[in-house]
Amino acid sequence: MSAIGEQEPVRGGPVFRPLSAEDEEQQPAEIESLCMSCHRNGVTRLLLTRIPFFREVIVSSFTCGSCACSDAEIQSAGRVQEQGVRYTLAVSARQDMNREVVKTDCAMARIPELDFEIPAFSQKGALTTIEGIIDRAVAGLEQDQPVRRAADKDMAGKIDEFIGRLKHLKEVDSSFTFIIDDPSGNSFMENPHAPQKDDALVVTHYKRTAQQDAMLGLKAEETDEKPADFVEELRNEVLQFNTNCPECNAPANTNMKLVQIPHFKEVIIMATNCDACGHRTNEVKSGGAIEALGTRITLRITHPSDMMRDILKSETCSVEIPELEFELGMGALAGKFTTLEGLLKDIQDLVVKNPFTLGDSSTPSRVEKFREFGRKVHQILEGHMEAHFILDDPAGNSYLQNIYAPEEDPELKVEHYGRTFEQNEELGLNDMRTEGYESGPTSER
Repeated sequence: MSAIGEQEPVRGGPVFRPLSAEDEEQQPAEIESLCMSCHRNGVTRLLLTRIPFFREVIVSSFTCGSCACSDAEIQSAGRVQEQGVRYTLAVSARQDMNREVVKTDCAMARIPELDFEIPAFSQKGALTTIEGIIDRAVAGLEQDQPVRRAADKDMAGKIDEFIGRLKHLKEVDSSFTFIIDDPSGNSFMENPHAPQKDDALVVTHYKRTAQQDAMLGLKAEETDEKPADFVEELRNEVLQFNTNCPECNAPANTNMKLVQIPHFKEVIIMATNCDACGHRTNEVKSGGAIEALGTRITLRITHPSDMMRDILKSETCSVEIPELEFELGMGALAGKFTTLEGLLKDIQDLVVKNPFTLGDSSTPSRVEKFREFGRKVHQILEGHMEAHFILDDPAGNSYLQNIYAPEEDPELKVEHYGRTFEQNEELGLNDMRTEGYESGPTSER
């Protein structure tokens, strides 16, 4: 009989044993199961194990003795974690290709240098290496190549070229970035220096979005504040009201829609079309309040692809291009939700085609100056000239798309600052009264 307070060891040991080649008692369980290839019985082996510095997993392997079909899969033995996880590894040596990786079926793998991505739920979960993930991707692309060569030789040739680039990555002649992004938080990438920090590996934990919760089959948390019915109507449909055309004063209709800008806030887009004179106008209003701080957004334009960035310029925002010594004041061009290319073209039309600057009273020097400005804007649009594009909005309601979101954009700088008295005066905040309405009428000054 054991002494009081002592506990007898659990027979058979723990269910999940650490992953080790020296553990002779760690044997997989075998289950007879149906082969989906030949519809005969095969054997599925299940191994419940614990990965060091990670958590418990279930490794399954199926083998059919009749048709030699085989398959392997890994599943997390735990619950969905409270936060998602993103592993970013700078692969710079051949040894990095041998790092062990646990990739669940809901994880996404990405190599930004090749613009290559393995979407979530496109592969089964696997316990493999970085080289193994690349090999699986190559095998998947090569699978239908014979059919593609018969149907579309050009497409097959492009895929062959891309497969060659993937295979060349395994030689690690030059460094590249390998990213595993798992909203469930159950993927893992080995740190060979554990428990010390690995300078080449960045692990980021983040809060899942509502879309990611829906993808994982989780119910999104309900907030105490529910939107009003009229706000829900604005989100789901286009509202229309009667107005007059600003050009010919004829009756016209204005369409209004509430739009959610990713990684920013809601805005109201209004568009007016006049059937009488054909005049069209559109304007964007912020759907929220004035922010506590002003916002200054600086973009360094280095590539023609920057022209496709979405941009929201509120009516309180000024625009500056230092290389052109150009500044567009607050209120000019009103509020706009467009692309950087669209806004630059509007600025070009506003300056170059303005009849008040190019009329009969203009001097040749002034005309040449504005034409030179138009040529420089055209060079920026074509990507032949680098420039800085600055949005300065004291109300904090302007936005410039970060194409690397949720990661930081190396060419985009966002600064928040406290407004001056003059800026608050322009926004009408200095005389705005928001307290003391229930204290009764006040005496006249």
